[in-house]
Order: sequence, then structure tokens, then C-alpha cells
Amino acid sequence: MSKNSIDEKAIKELGEIRLVGFRVVCEGNKYQEEISKAAALLKERTTEIKNVLHSGRQVGAFVVDASTDDQDGYWVCVQVSEYSDIPNDMVTLTVPPQRYATTMHNGPIYSIMNSYEKLHQWIADKGLQRARENWSLEFYHRLENAPEDVQVELCDSIY
Repeated sequence: MSKNSIDEKAIKELGEIRLVGFRVVCEGNKYQEEISKAAALLKERTTEIKNVLHSGRQVGAFVVDASTDDQDGYWVCVQVSEYSDIPNDMVTLTVPPQRYATTMHNGPIYSIMNSYEKLHQWIADKGLQRARENWSLEFYHRLENAPEDVQVELCDSIY
């Protein structure tokens, strides 16, 4: 088993998810740097957000094949039970109920694409189809030693 991922994969149905945080939109080669900055800022400011769930565990959200400007980018957020008094410079995002193929990535953030490639191969091997126009999610379980050592549940939307 690789240090970079745990090879357990599953299919999950998740209900509606409400997120509050920061939206990052930039040139493709700048995303890793800009997402890291947004994650650090969110960590500092999570106490300003009301109704936070899961002790402020960060959630990333994105659409692989964004078809509108409203879907372009990457959201760095925390999950909330309901929206209330959102800080002026933060955004909200409501992800509808969806079905996901999931796996856990453990290791450096820069090797996360290796875990995604394995997940995508598993999806194909199972005869499933990725829903690239729907929201994909990343639930960060461990960030303290980022970017060298993170634990992230990768949730790739499927039909």
C-alpha cells in the first residue's frame, strides 16, 4: 500500500451540503498557491462563521467541467448547518444531493492527482461514469503538516 493513498474506495450518497468560505479563481498554475493562502485565511477566520459543523473541518469544492462562470474556480470552505450572518468577504455555496465515488488521500498535497487517477480508474473498472459537470468535494481531515502530509477524502461525483 502506498503512503500517498489508502486504496479503499466506496460509493457514497451525500445530502445537500451548505458551505461558507472563499472562492479562488486564478490562472491554472496558481491554484495550489492561492488555495493554500485561502485555506490559511479560512483557518484564522472560521470563528467568524456561524453554525459551523465538524469542528471547522475544511471542505474544497469544484466542478471539473464548469459550464458557467459561476462554477469556475475552487471553493475553500467549512460546512454549516444553515446560513446566517455571512461575513461580507465570504461566499456561500449549496451543493445539491449527489452520488460520489470516494477514496482517502494520505500524503503530500502535490501527489493528490495520483489518488484521483486511481479513483478514476476504479470508477471506470466498476462501469460507472463520472459526472464531470457536478460538484466534486474534498473533505480535509488533517491539514496541520500541509503541504507535506495531509489526509483528504476525495469525492468525485458520479451518475
